Amino acid sequence: MISTFDYIQKHPLRAKQLLGISYEQFRNLVDAAKKAHEDEQQKLEQSKVRIHRRGGGRKEILSIKEQVCLCIFYLRQIPTFEVLGMLFGISKTEANDTFHYWDEALPRLGGMSLPEWVPTRSVGTSYSQPPLVPMLWAGWFDTMRE
Repeated sequence: MISTFDYIQKHPLRAKQLLGISYEQFRNLVDAAKKAHEDEQQKLEQSKVRIHRRGGGRKEILSIKEQVCLCIFYLRQIPTFEVLGMLFGISKTEANDTFHYWDEALPRLGGMSLPEWVPTRSVGTSYSQPPLVPMLWAGWFDTMRE
């Protein structure tokens, strides 16, 4: 089965349907996310007390591109983490951890914040607000154009 990320790589025009953003915007977001992630890892490395040599430990299952894709795909499609893990070839726990890491990290890239109305929804209620993803990332892409 082809992964969602591979599908987007082969069919970049379909990125808007799957992620809610164009392929060009996705690439810009990934570039910024890579840089921010590397900077954060460098800061952590400086303050770390090492027991093992650098490079030891478990390697990442997904690349940064795939992790960012997973996060945006989740925000757009809202599948269960079990389905998300199956689509990206990882466990549901890994999908959950990856989403929550990037859910906190991505808004810091452009200084945006989630709209006030997003999280709380009880059973039987519906949102009277517009869809989340276009509003959520619109602020970030405006800052990237400047």
